[in-house]
Amino acid sequence: MIRIGIIGVGTVGESVAKILQNNRDIISARAGKEIVVKRGVVRDLSKKRSVDIPLTVDVDEVLEDPQIDIIVELMGGVEEPYRVVRRALENGKAVVTANKALLAYHRYELQEIAGGIPFEFEASVAGGIPIIKALREGLSANHIESITGIINGTANYILTKMMSENVCFATILEEAQELGYAEEDPTFDIGGFDAAHKLLILASIAYGIDAKPEDILIEGIEQITQSDIGFAKEFGYTIKLLGIAKKAGEYVELRVHPALVPQNRMIAKVDGVMNGISVIGDKVGETMYYGPGAGGDATASAVISDLIAIARGGKSSPMLGFKRPLESGLQLLERESIVSKYYIRLDVEDRPGVLSKVSAIMGEQNISIETMLQKPGSKESASLLLATHACEESAMQVALRELFEIESVRERPVMIRIEE
Repeated sequence: MIRIGIIGVGTVGESVAKILQNNRDIISARAGKEIVVKRGVVRDLSKKRSVDIPLTVDVDEVLEDPQIDIIVELMGGVEEPYRVVRRALENGKAVVTANKALLAYHRYELQEIAGGIPFEFEASVAGGIPIIKALREGLSANHIESITGIINGTANYILTKMMSENVCFATILEEAQELGYAEEDPTFDIGGFDAAHKLLILASIAYGIDAKPEDILIEGIEQITQSDIGFAKEFGYTIKLLGIAKKAGEYVELRVHPALVPQNRMIAKVDGVMNGISVIGDKVGETMYYGPGAGGDATASAVISDLIAIARGGKSSPMLGFKRPLESGLQLLERESIVSKYYIRLDVEDRPGVLSKVSAIMGEQNISIETMLQKPGSKESASLLLATHACEESAMQVALRELFEIESVRERPVMIRIEE
């Protein structure tokens, strides 16, 4: 018998306990042992819960219990979970976590502390999709050329609705909050930070690269309007919030941002709250992973898959997929050196000479304009919608600053990268 302690018995923790009970026969058959919850840790014992397991508010009752074999950390947050998980590992207990923020900041420290103690985290990225196992095991013979993921269901739901129903961002965000897809404070999801945490975990497994959220480019979807949606549709694109990890020589570029994606790409067809991840390996080519990226049962499914793997008693695989460092260590590409195509929206006063000034600024930065549309705005104003050929991020950022200084440009330019 394997006894576990669940620290954080919320939506996912309750689902873990229920599935272990309801699917006990199949889980025991696959694990070779019965897996039972010995105790759960909560903040408030008076809160009614839908599972009947022993509960406590004292985390030490779980961490110091010699009968508990595995700690399941579902607290959320960064520093307090780090202290809890560190103590669990130091006490020789295996750990399973769904905490992407914890791993975004402390994955390498925890790998060193864990040593040969099992530490599993399938549920930390894309909910029920087994992307961690796919990268760490199934694709381990490949150099990973790129990872492109829709890994935040809230942002994907909002963008899907904006594309399909011609409704503004604020309206769909309010609907997502009413349906429970978005938090009361949605910044973490719509600002790209949740996706960035997940991307960093995937990039460590694919490339052995240690980076923190502050090191990479992160942009959200808050500024996208129906003008951008209209441009995307007219030129055969859809707009998605993407997490992108891409190998470029001895460098890896890591970025999270909205992007115009050709409608015929597989990743463009991932709609609603679903997640989808495209991985390109040098030998296998493109593989695609699709499924629910959040929710109690989906995330609990991934947690329990890790529990079963540990219960089977196999030697723990390297936490981040590498038993020794890559001989040619990859470095993080500076964000200014990223090369992309770009879409730009300019709200301008409708007067002579504006187009020539815009073209001159772009030309000075060696940015070639591929497509241009002019859409009427309010009285005496217009929206200029541009798509460029590929250029460096540094040149684009200079151009955006100079475009905003044009007297007839009414608002700060909006830029969205194009991923083809």
